[in-house]
Amino acid sequence: MNQANSGLQKLQYFPASFFGMVMGIAGLSIAFMKSGSVIEWGPATGQYLLMFTAVLFAVLLASYLYKVLRFKDAFWAEMKHPVKMNFIPTISISLLLLSVGFWELEQVKTSFNLWLLGASLQLVLTLWLLYSWIYHDLFKIEHSNPAWFIPIVGNIIVPIAGVQHVPGDISWFFFAIGIVFWPLLKAVLLYRLIFHPPLPEKLMPTLFIFIAPPAVGCISYLTLNHWEVDAFARILYFFALFFTLFLLFSINKFRKLSFALSWWAYTFPLAAMAISSFMMGTALHSTGYQWIGAVIMVGLVVMIGWLFYKTSLGVINNKICTPDN
Repeated sequence: MNQANSGLQKLQYFPASFFGMVMGIAGLSIAFMKSGSVIEWGPATGQYLLMFTAVLFAVLLASYLYKVLRFKDAFWAEMKHPVKMNFIPTISISLLLLSVGFWELEQVKTSFNLWLLGASLQLVLTLWLLYSWIYHDLFKIEHSNPAWFIPIVGNIIVPIAGVQHVPGDISWFFFAIGIVFWPLLKAVLLYRLIFHPPLPEKLMPTLFIFIAPPAVGCISYLTLNHWEVDAFARILYFFALFFTLFLLFSINKFRKLSFALSWWAYTFPLAAMAISSFMMGTALHSTGYQWIGAVIMVGLVVMIGWLFYKTSLGVINNKICTPDN
């Protein structure tokens, strides 16, 4: 009984960044579903992976809700923390990605319910974070990091399933929020990275989040634009591809980092890059784009397997859900 109480006490340190696992694995499952012409067994694998992701999300959500209800002070401290607050929208993004996955499985009602909950929560969190960014007395330039893209990326994800469930202007509303704020935040973050001290080691993996806004933007824009590849779609895709190549070029900067939950920041942006490649390939009838997606997926599968192992090891060895996290 004491051990159980001790375990539940640790949930006060349960970070929202845990939901980065759901984002990465959900993104991988959708990528498998979109890879049918390149990976014949991909869609079936994606379905099983999505079921696993849904169970994982339920477990993590139950744990986080326990924290919210039982340790209110810890929850509000996270909501007001200049860095951690930006990981809270990983919850709404997880709901939105599950909605996309269930739509691919033709589970329309489940997809709609997940989308409605995720989109509503995403809007509330975006308003909350923007309010906190503007009306504050605590932020410094050193607090900014690529995790600030997370609340923005969530809005760009909304239309992917939203176009199937609600009038088009609602999806364009969310897309506009994300796609306009993305270059503004990008300018701030590049200024911070170039002219101020480097990111702390545990936040270095969040550099991969730079890939997410243009890659997800490409997916969302193609969906809104009825799969027509125009100049804007190409700009989004190729900027995401360039930044993917830049981070591959910078691989030595990441090889010696100590494991932290922030490592999951590698996964969803790469999944988005793979999905956008598959969609570009389908729209343009080009195997070149599809093979780019397949190559990224191979690396992503290895990466997620390794991160899942490291995360499980961290939980077993009590190195996760501790005060320093």
